[in-house]
Amino acid sequence: MTLQTRLRDVESRLQEACRRSGRNREEVQIIAVTKYVSTATAEAAVREGLNHIGENRWPDAKEKWETLKDQAVFHYIGSLQTNKVKDVVGKFDFIHSLDRLSLAEAIHQRASLLGLEVPCFLQVNVSGEQSKHGLPPDELGAFIRQLEPFDRIKPIGLMTMAPYESEPEDTRPIFRKLRQLRDDLNRTAVWREPLTALSMGMSGDFEVAVEEGATHVRLGTVLVGKED
Repeated sequence: MTLQTRLRDVESRLQEACRRSGRNREEVQIIAVTKYVSTATAEAAVREGLNHIGENRWPDAKEKWETLKDQAVFHYIGSLQTNKVKDVVGKFDFIHSLDRLSLAEAIHQRASLLGLEVPCFLQVNVSGEQSKHGLPPDELGAFIRQLEPFDRIKPIGLMTMAPYESEPEDTRPIFRKLRQLRDDLNRTAVWREPLTALSMGMSGDFEVAVEEGATHVRLGTVLVGKED
């Protein structure tokens, strides 16, 4: 299946999910996750209009960033170690995996050095799986309050990863919970500005995520494929 064919299929499914949930297609941003494909494939994706690129590790992303930095918006979607912040801040436009104070401090310090403000998603481990990174839901409010001194960090929303399920419908409670967590934070005005974004949904479950309010879906194999 060609990239163009996969893109048409994803777009059709995305529009249908928006229709079912009464949303506008423009509310959902596709992030093309290119970690399993070559720079050439990432370039082809950008030519097709997929100009938001997601990567998990800087060594894998380096060549793609150097090639496409002036043509694409880069999202860091993997778990981020504090000693790797220097490779990420200043190159990636968004960080989707802020989940601890030490990481916030490192991002803030690097961003201050570069004179930048970094939009960040707060990663939440909604499912409670030990194998997944992220804040426990009941610690989210306290965590975001602790970000107040770090004025180089701009929290824009929440991110989660649902467990793999053979039936995508089974992921719905996870996505619904993330949306409720965001809405609760906004209702209680925990942060000085409303959190608007929800980064949730991947190749196997993005339609359910969109129905539950996703603003950013992270699509790899279903969209750009996977190369050996």
